[in-house]
Amino acid sequence: MKGLFKGCLTVPNLLSVIRIILVPVFAYFYMNGKVAISIVILVLSGLSDFFDGKIARKFNQISELGKLLDPVADKITQITLALLLYLSFAKANDEMLKAFSWVFLIFIGKEAFMVIFSVFMLILNLRPCAAEIFGKLATFAFYSIMIVIVAFGPEIGLLKSVWSLPPVVMMILVGISAILTIVAFISYLPDTFRQFKEKFSKK
Repeated sequence: MKGLFKGCLTVPNLLSVIRIILVPVFAYFYMNGKVAISIVILVLSGLSDFFDGKIARKFNQISELGKLLDPVADKITQITLALLLYLSFAKANDEMLKAFSWVFLIFIGKEAFMVIFSVFMLILNLRPCAAEIFGKLATFAFYSIMIVIVAFGPEIGLLKSVWSLPPVVMMILVGISAILTIVAFISYLPDTFRQFKEKFSKK
């Protein structure tokens, strides 16, 4: 944790903090039927996630705090969104959609496990692994697909009266996102094992 707050007053870190603050705001509007506002908030959250990394690299504003804030913001957002969609589809009239709702638990389980395990690593003075290409791809797919579902998802979509995403297509898209999420999780393992091996081999 030494030096965690050194050089922390940066635009990327501010964007990550805003993204965290937007999570309960998004949940409030979504749960109260203000889906249009919640979609706008979700899009803004996704854009801030995209730009904070770009800004950090371009203007050399990478910080130790930012390396923690960015994934924390991602995980809180993804857990909240997956939970809300799980609850929405669990109440669906279509039995197929209701049965499919459990898939959203994959996202919740993976992100919750990574949050808990990351805290455990910090306690051991180890650094949680940063998102690599698979993690970034999984995050991009998750945001894109979930925004489409919130807007056009069968039974729950804001614009379902204009056009509704066929249930089978939605299931395929969510399945793709779930597979990418699992692949991203696996991609974190080699560096995690390496850190544990180095730490305990020294002892």
